[in-house]
Amino acid sequence: MKLLDVVALTEDLPELGLHRGQVGTIVEEYEPGVFEVEFSDLTGKAYAVETLNATQLMTLYHQPIGGKTLLV
Repeated sequence: MKLLDVVALTEDLPELGLHRGQVGTIVEEYEPGVFEVEFSDLTGKAYAVETLNATQLMTLYHQPIGGKTLLV
């Protein structure tokens, strides 16, 4: 994971008002595996900024990984 990666939560964090599947963007890396993630709505308005571990996140991809493409 790196700066500006789009990520999703892999677990519920009800104490933070966040739930599994919510999408955010990594905006800072404090140390290896520890990130500040900004969660925004569809208009771009941030509703949460939290420090999370890599184990609580998964990177989302918007293109094929590893060079494979699907021909339609």
